[in-house]
Amino acid sequence: MIEQLLPTTAVAREAFDDSVPVTLHPEEEKALGGRAVDKRRREFGTARRCAHEALAELGHVDVPVLSGPRREPCWPDGIVGSITHCDGYRAAAVARVQDLTSIGIDAEPHRPLPDGVLDSIASPAETRLLATLHADHRHVCWDRLLFCAKESVYKAWYPLAQRWLGFEEAHVEIDPATGGFTARLLVEGPLLPDGIRLTGFTGRWLARNGLLVAAISLPAASDATGRAA
Repeated sequence: MIEQLLPTTAVAREAFDDSVPVTLHPEEEKALGGRAVDKRRREFGTARRCAHEALAELGHVDVPVLSGPRREPCWPDGIVGSITHCDGYRAAAVARVQDLTSIGIDAEPHRPLPDGVLDSIASPAETRLLATLHADHRHVCWDRLLFCAKESVYKAWYPLAQRWLGFEEAHVEIDPATGGFTARLLVEGPLLPDGIRLTGFTGRWLARNGLLVAAISLPAASDATGRAA
């Protein structure tokens, strides 16, 4: 699924269960901690297996993928990437820095958000847009897709900015016709490696097999707006 939303310069691997046994690197095992519950251990292990397989395609074999201060994955030098997991799905996507500046992927179960969550993630303008989408296309849980898209925005943002981005700090619009979305930053973005200031992202989404998946891939050479080309 996820590879359909990413350019060919990215390598993605996914799993829909935890049936394949996983042996973590000692450093990953230490980072996970001995008190991790079985569910956390299984999803962590399978997601790391996806990451290891994707990295191996780029020549990085037997490399541990540890976590940073905000639990973000720490990739080998010269690599960008993202990891996601939810009930029934785990995935990782990576690319070389000469091809992509950042990647953000997220997956969510295709069902409505719990009561009260939408108010904490959506602006009034976004809520109005969701109401229009729901009226015209009832087959998609647009509130959960908004959450999914914003999570992918944060995952693409954090490696570049190295600071928190709140749900209220990016305005997201979803296009049901093209399977795309745009995110306009409402705070100042970081300077990209080419000297252009990041102002937002474009991404793609997919609803399939009871899942919602969103992905952002920011090219190494961005356009004048700082958005992904």
